[in-house]
Amino acid sequence: MEESALGLVLIPLLAVMAPLLARLIGPVLRIPVVVFELILGILVGPALLGWVHPTEILHALSEFGLAMLFFLAGTEIDFAGIGRKSLTRASLGWLFSIVLGIGVGFLIAPGDGMIVVAIALSSTALGTLMPILRDAGELGSPFGKAVTAIGTVGEFLPLIAISIFLSVRSAPLATVILLVFVVLALLAVYAARRIPHGRFHAFVNATLHTSAQFGIRFVLLLVASLVALSVVLDLDMLLGAFVAGAVWRIVMSSASKEDAEQVESKLEGIAFGFLVPIFFIYTGVTFDLKALLASPMAMALVPLLLIALLVIRGLAAQFSATEGMSRRDRSALALLAATGLPIIVAVTGIGVDNGMLQSDIAAALVGAGMLSVLLYPLIGMTIRGERAAVQAKSLQGEL
Repeated sequence: MEESALGLVLIPLLAVMAPLLARLIGPVLRIPVVVFELILGILVGPALLGWVHPTEILHALSEFGLAMLFFLAGTEIDFAGIGRKSLTRASLGWLFSIVLGIGVGFLIAPGDGMIVVAIALSSTALGTLMPILRDAGELGSPFGKAVTAIGTVGEFLPLIAISIFLSVRSAPLATVILLVFVVLALLAVYAARRIPHGRFHAFVNATLHTSAQFGIRFVLLLVASLVALSVVLDLDMLLGAFVAGAVWRIVMSSASKEDAEQVESKLEGIAFGFLVPIFFIYTGVTFDLKALLASPMAMALVPLLLIALLVIRGLAAQFSATEGMSRRDRSALALLAATGLPIIVAVTGIGVDNGMLQSDIAAALVGAGMLSVLLYPLIGMTIRGERAAVQAKSLQGEL
């Protein structure tokens, strides 16, 4: 009980420390806040200081945080803005990734683990990249749209693969169940597009600054409903959270800009101010550092898997490179596409729980994912250059 109480105090403390450390080091080196959250989680976890241990309540809050991360990623996706052509090219790139990933998986985890490794190495952390792109003013630029297309496919298709190939059911039955979910999701999207939103938006506006907070309550219901549907159908819960984000974007597309921004701000406050930091810190707490350090092979795999992420996702990203992109932009695109962690954490957890993957190999994959979050966005945005970011901000201002 005392350990649980200590964790409930320390994790919010670490969540406060992480942005302070990022700001302190910012003038010298721009490091994403999630990196500090992961490192602090490892520091206080069982592997080092042993101040925080996994508990049911922290695990549940972490799962909510991961769901909200994917929900927000879903809200950021403008399918019309990205374009069918960009999504098609990104999908072809992902298929290329999964083939290369299977090859790597065959070498380090033959058998069922091969699929786990392939899915992990074919993912891109869209939810982690979106705040970086937003802060740099890149969301509306051709470069930002290319990264968004790659990230959308790099989160959605791995979730589909998890639901089909890592389900307890046979692959044909899992595919049928997935199709049932897709049909229900499409019905939700259709309803969101067709049902008049006037009264809904009016009620959201009327409760924006009251204790009712109808808009936020509705979002939580939407996320809970689609996540619950995913769980009932034995699909990955993140699939439901992702679709919930896409549905919510459609619902709010006809709202006034001011109302939409206020609701978005409140949701980001709940997610990035509360739940998402818990997920990243708890990922650090539960990171099996002992298994990694005890296995020389796993230690050697970490840099190799980090390079594999860059090669596999970096080459796939070139399918999405637009005409006129410079070599620097293509390099930056490759580095951002190779940034992966949430899917890696989720899929390796499934692999270990189902006996498909050894814990040391899983730790090596998660370790590579952590390093990718630390290194690749930093190097990629540096290569992209400050001038490009300023131009992107100016372009958005003109529009």
